[in-house]
Amino acid sequence: MDYAPIDRDPGEFQQALSAAEIKAVARAAFGEDAVVLSAAELAGGYYNNTYRIDLAGDDRPVVLRVAPEPGRQAKADPEMMRNEHAGVPYLAPVAGLLPHTLAIDFTHQVIGRDYMFQTLLAGVPAGEALSAYPEPARAAYFRQLGDIARTVHGVRGPGFGRVAGPVHGRWSEALFTWFDHACADLTDAGLDARDITRLVRLAGRERAVLDEVTEPRLLHGDLWVGNTMLAEAAPEPLITGVFDCDRLWWGDPEADWPVYLALRKPGGERDAFWESYGPVGRTESARWRALVYEARHATALLHEFHRLGLADRMAETYGEIRDLTARLAAL
Repeated sequence: MDYAPIDRDPGEFQQALSAAEIKAVARAAFGEDAVVLSAAELAGGYYNNTYRIDLAGDDRPVVLRVAPEPGRQAKADPEMMRNEHAGVPYLAPVAGLLPHTLAIDFTHQVIGRDYMFQTLLAGVPAGEALSAYPEPARAAYFRQLGDIARTVHGVRGPGFGRVAGPVHGRWSEALFTWFDHACADLTDAGLDARDITRLVRLAGRERAVLDEVTEPRLLHGDLWVGNTMLAEAAPEPLITGVFDCDRLWWGDPEADWPVYLALRKPGGERDAFWESYGPVGRTESARWRALVYEARHATALLHEFHRLGLADRMAETYGEIRDLTARLAAL
């Protein structure tokens, strides 16, 4: 087998499978006669280990995604691969853009980690290809992204929280439970969670504003440039695929990652997102909730920056959280 893992230090969060483990999971998924010709680890993701796999007798490569070991996963967002698997039926309106699951194993009998095999999406990663287009042409990409987000947000759910559960009857319960777990993750990592605790305490005084959101909608959680594919050599960006749907949530659409990012840098090609998605945040209550949602995203980024060893980005994000606390207090 021709094996090309990404070279990482032993202490890094992502840890590659051995060649023997890749052969073992392929045999478990496709039969004892399955032969792996090559396995190349793909860069770009920061959580799962992802491989392009070529199998003997099949001219179509497949993708192998491997979750971190259970002990390395966060309390706030545990078992994300299982969450994605639970959410697949709810993504039916955008199913034509998603990879198909070929095999999945959560038993840990072959390796001590969750893993799945999926079809390889056609096209080229938008994270690599989008910048090749002139800035005005990129508006077409964000217009499509807004349409996809709106379609996902049109799906109604049974309660608030992770699609795999547990779900909560109120939106505030889902949010504050997530914040509690995220603070525990930061503390476990030796980081300071006091700024987040202060912000949550302040937000908790106005939880009725959060609970004005009464209808749970499906949130992708990670829909943006890095998790989409584009048609190769198209005259303008054309989204052909969406992947990494493991952060699916039931909640307020205005709390979703694509809405947050589209709001974060107005005045450029990203503004085309709103042409297909529609307006948000017109009421005073919605603007207040948006500050809480910004704090949730910032808190999630703190843990990710820590995993990646990005101390400067962590310091910047702590500053953002303190600023959000001050803005909430002023309203």
